Order: sequence, then C-alpha cells, then structure tokens
Amino acid sequence: MKYRLLALTGILLAMSNVIAENSAPTAIAIHGGAGTIKRSSFAAGQEAAIRASLEAAVKAGYEVLRTGGTSLDAVTVTIKMLEDTPHFNAGKGAVFNAEGKNELDASIMDGATRNAGAVASVHTVKNPIELARLVMTKSPHVMLIGDGAEEFGRNHGIEFVDPSYYHTEYRWQQLQKAKAEHDRSEAGTERWYSTVGAVALDQDGNLAAATSTGGTTNKRWGRVGDSPIIGAGTYADNRSCAVSATGTGEYFIRSVVAYDICARMYYRGISLGDAATEVIMDELPQMGGDGGVISMDIDGNIAMVFNTAGMYRASVDVNGTVSVAIYGDESN
Repeated sequence: MKYRLLALTGILLAMSNVIAENSAPTAIAIHGGAGTIKRSSFAAGQEAAIRASLEAAVKAGYEVLRTGGTSLDAVTVTIKMLEDTPHFNAGKGAVFNAEGKNELDASIMDGATRNAGAVASVHTVKNPIELARLVMTKSPHVMLIGDGAEEFGRNHGIEFVDPSYYHTEYRWQQLQKAKAEHDRSEAGTERWYSTVGAVALDQDGNLAAATSTGGTTNKRWGRVGDSPIIGAGTYADNRSCAVSATGTGEYFIRSVVAYDICARMYYRGISLGDAATEVIMDELPQMGGDGGVISMDIDGNIAMVFNTAGMYRASVDVNGTVSVAIYGDESN
C-alpha cells in the first residue's frame, strides 16, 4: 500500500508539472484614466489611496487568472472593484452631467469569440460592467442604452442603487467649476479622463478587454464617448491583442483607436508596442486627440502608452511582477 501511495504521488506530481508546462502565461493590466495628472494636484493622502486602489484591483484580477479563471472573469472582477471606489470616473465615482445627473457607460469583449456587450447612459446600475457582460451573454445584441438597458438588467437580477449613491462632493465641485468656466467661455487647462479599464490573458490563452466610465463632466444632450463603443474604447481579438482606452472620446471614436492597434498588429505583423505607439503618439495627436491605452498581446506582452502628463495604471506581468504608476516619468 505504501508503494502504491508513493507511485500515485509521483504520477500526480508529474501531471501537475505537465499542466504547468502546457499552461499559457497569465497577465493583467488596468488603467484608471489619463490626463493632466500632476503631483501638485493631489490632496494629502489622495495619491496613496489611488495607488492602493489600483494595486488591490489588479491583484484581485490576477488572482482570478492564477487560480484558473477566465480573462473575462478577471476583467469583470477588476472593473467592479474600480467602479466601487470613489477615486475613478466610473460607478461610485462617476462625474455629473449638465443636469447634475450621472450617466454611465461600459463595454466588454471576449478575444476568443469576438463576442461583445455594451451599455450606455444608464443611471442607477451599481456596476455597469456586469450589465455589459450580460448584454454579451444573455442577449442577441451588442449595445443597449438608457431605460431599455436598465429594464434588461432588472430582468436579469442586476443590482440597482439610488442616484444618491453616486454623489461625491469632489465630483459635484468639478461640475460647479466646469459650469463656471463654461459661463466665462473658458476651456479650462486641466483635463482628467478617469475612465477605468482592464485587459487580461488567461491560462487558456484567451484575451479579454473591458472599459467603464461616467463620461465627461457637464456633458449634454445624451453625449456618449468611446468607452462603450466596440473598436473605439474597447477591443479584444486572440489573433492580435486586447485594448482598453481612455481620453478624448470623440477622437478615439473617429480614429477607432482600440481596433486600429489590433489591426496594425494583425495585418502588418508589427509588435504590440509599435502598434500602440503609432496610434497614440502619432495618429491621435494629428487629429487633436489625447489620452492613452492599456494593451496586451497573446503572449502577455503589455504596452501602456499615453500622450498626456500621466495615466493611472497597474499591471501584473507574466512573471508575476506587480507594477503601479501614475506619472509619465514612472516606468510601467
């Protein structure tokens, strides 16, 4: 009996080694928005709190991957955590529109199947990324908006909150400042695109991408940016890469930024870093757009490229190394 147990143990160890050798590398990268982010702009303790939130979210997503979870699960868990903090313009921390209300957008895409789901202009959904994923998995559609999206969510058990849930004094004062600048015909000198996003690669070699936002402060007329637009703010394709974007949404839509990066890789055979750099540092500025992306290829290579002063970002690479950064002079 003793020798049988020893033999069985040896077989199990051998099997675990084979599984480990055959498993694809896993990695995850996230962003909390790009823009005019300066060290001098933070209140006491604010920067540390933001870094801690980024680190906690990226580690939670990586734990999903490490334990065999899918890339879709990893980006969903990560985005939910970022939506639940007041530090980023998504979920709890969403900005106010011109009417003093919150309008939230989100999207998600599966790189293995190129299935996707998105929602726009929802007002009382606690975690829009969950609703976007349900649109992908439980409906024949890609995007649902407004009241219809919320009705769909109620039919599928999505958690809703009172509009007061989103009220933070910081975002409310941002709206008052934006209104005052608009009344004085001032454009303002600081721009902060604190959208959140995630890209991930799981043990099965599948990519996923997701993005969530509250839009822009003082927006009017039901404006929708790039975050819920598949190909503009979010894209994932196992043949090339996964991308989540943040920036001046109108330019990202017109440039189809997320898809363009993946297409350059697929059709031209260039690296992820080169593709992201060409689009963000060359193409986008030529049109007048600014912002950045997090991106990942099928080998787990990560490119976090932005043409602004900073971008909230974090990652866990294929070696398990954790990185958190905010400013342009910090390494990714």
